[in-house]
Amino acid sequence: MQKITPEQLQERLQQDGPAPVLLDVREDWEFERCHIDNSVHIPMSQIAGEYDQLDEDTETVVICHHGMRSLQVAQYLEAQGFSNIANLDGGIDAWAKTVDPDMEQY
Repeated sequence: MQKITPEQLQERLQQDGPAPVLLDVREDWEFERCHIDNSVHIPMSQIAGEYDQLDEDTETVVICHHGMRSLQVAQYLEAQGFSNIANLDGGIDAWAKTVDPDMEQY
């Protein structure tokens, strides 16, 4: 599994070609408060029953608040055969602090 910094993710999202899937695994209230546009929202507690909605070969960046839940989900997805997974280092908190300072923080 790879890790990706908020700055690297921002650069990746600005490149030509297909964007990675942004998989936000935070709780509903967290996602409603703030999220990166075009994110797919599947709370961590629902991943086991819903990961089949995702393509195991598509580049996927897993996101949570600080990067710990997303790390666990990323490891789980790799164990299920996903081959192109990255964890957002520092989570949405780091994204808000370094890339999108107008994003609500909590």
